[in-house]
Amino acid sequence: MRKRLVPFLILALGIVIFVLLRLTADEPAPVGSLERSWRVATEVIQPDTFAPRLTLYGTLESPLLFTVVAPMAGRIAALPAQDGEQVKQGELLMALDEADIAPRVAEAQADLEDAKAQLQSEQTAHQNDLRALKLEQRIQANAETNVGRVEQLIARGALPAAELENSKDVLDRAALTVANRQRSINNHPSRLKAAQARVARAQATFDSMQRDAERSRFTAPFDGVVGNVQAAVGDQVNANAALLDFYPLQGMELRAVVPQVHSQAFVQALQEGNQLQAHSLDIEPPISLTLKRIAGQADARGVEALFSVDNPQPGMRLGNLLAISVARPVRDDSVALPYSALYGNDTLYEVRDGRLQRIEVQRVGETLAENGERRVLVRSDELRGGMQIVTTHLPNAVQGLKVETGAATPAAETDDSTGPRP
Repeated sequence: MRKRLVPFLILALGIVIFVLLRLTADEPAPVGSLERSWRVATEVIQPDTFAPRLTLYGTLESPLLFTVVAPMAGRIAALPAQDGEQVKQGELLMALDEADIAPRVAEAQADLEDAKAQLQSEQTAHQNDLRALKLEQRIQANAETNVGRVEQLIARGALPAAELENSKDVLDRAALTVANRQRSINNHPSRLKAAQARVARAQATFDSMQRDAERSRFTAPFDGVVGNVQAAVGDQVNANAALLDFYPLQGMELRAVVPQVHSQAFVQALQEGNQLQAHSLDIEPPISLTLKRIAGQADARGVEALFSVDNPQPGMRLGNLLAISVARPVRDDSVALPYSALYGNDTLYEVRDGRLQRIEVQRVGETLAENGERRVLVRSDELRGGMQIVTTHLPNAVQGLKVETGAATPAAETDDSTGPRP
């Protein structure tokens, strides 16, 4: 009996010891959650007056570009111009084989001479008709007199009646001859106009052929650049076949798309007579441009603006893609910041009490710092002087995020070149 109670006594003793240990154990220190903070760089802002600039991208084109075509079918005898070559005014660009040109000019000249000869023949024939008409009218008058005399002789019995019929036949033939001659004279004006028209047509054909013959040797009308050569010496080409493009460096234009939000300002500047100046980016030496006109149609991207190139360079070619910076009217109460400070197109973050505070801003352009850095210009009624604006681009930036800052840097001394560029 006692042996059966021993296990229960041991179990009870173990429970008592466990309870005593729990009651006498030390209380563990509470574990608190630690919030992570992010180290960021900031700038102390001071709203000021800036001249904003807008970066645009466009392609070079030339309104003076034209295509040299073959004026007539033939073989190319000379094509000294090479694609991309710069040529001087008066230099030969293309020439067709003279053996293909000369026979056509000679044929057109022969047709012209033949038409002139036909015109001269018609004029001579008309003069002959006028002289012949007088003689034929005289013959008709004599025939009429002869009929009267025969009638008198027949009445006296001196001639048989058959002679009257013979004299009347002679009179009728004379009258028919006069009528035919008169009809020929009456038709002379229409025949003369037809002959003159044939001469004019032949003259036009000859002039056109002569003009094409002159154009078969094409020389540069001004200093320019050859592009898109589509033929070679010895090729047989058809009339109006494109051979090459040619354009001058002077008069080139840049066609760039202006975003819809800025398009009205560009249109208004042109209407007020203001010349918006621009210069190229990432090209040395920079290219100067001037806004000339706005395209007549727009789309969802915006409207196209055309800038004239003020100082063309020999290396410029049609189709070059250029980035330009366009000066815009001065804006008050704007702030210049590195592009890394901008989130999206309309958000900045201020550091306040160690946490991020979201600020919605309006992007008004960009400007260049003294060190040449491109900085974005923004403005907002919430921006105040002395604010610390985050210039480190955090991928997880949200309202209320805890951050740590180093020494705040004035905007004029900041040179953050790691931010994104437009």
